[in-house]
Amino acid sequence: MQSDRRHRVHYPSRVLARHAVDAALDKKAQDLVVMDMRQVSGVADYFVLCTGQSDLQIRAIAEAIEERIEQHCQERPWHVEGREHLQWVVLDYVDVVVHIFTPEKRAFYALERLWGDAPQEQVAEDRSGADVQLLQEPVATAAG
Repeated sequence: MQSDRRHRVHYPSRVLARHAVDAALDKKAQDLVVMDMRQVSGVADYFVLCTGQSDLQIRAIAEAIEERIEQHCQERPWHVEGREHLQWVVLDYVDVVVHIFTPEKRAFYALERLWGDAPQEQVAEDRSGADVQLLQEPVATAAG
């Protein structure tokens, strides 16, 4: 077991966030937004926010995100909150925090407004995590 830990790959937070976006979109999550939290908070690098229209959909979105990140990145959430009521589920991967809301809870807590200084990008339902500009590989600049 110890050798497994030694050879474990740790994926950049932007890769985890891309997988979360793709899994949420696969389950027809709505109003998906990625927020770059790196300059405004020490809480996480990225927030991924989305809305589900029912508790069944919210559960399906959360499970799909967990399964995809575990399958592709061998990561499990450090903490999960809200699974019992399915009004606002939080999947905390430390550097990436996924928030899955009912429309009412999303409007009430308004995280996009609360963290208004953070760069934000709306993700269209026909896009993918790879299309999110906030999650692109940083461009190396020439030293000069």
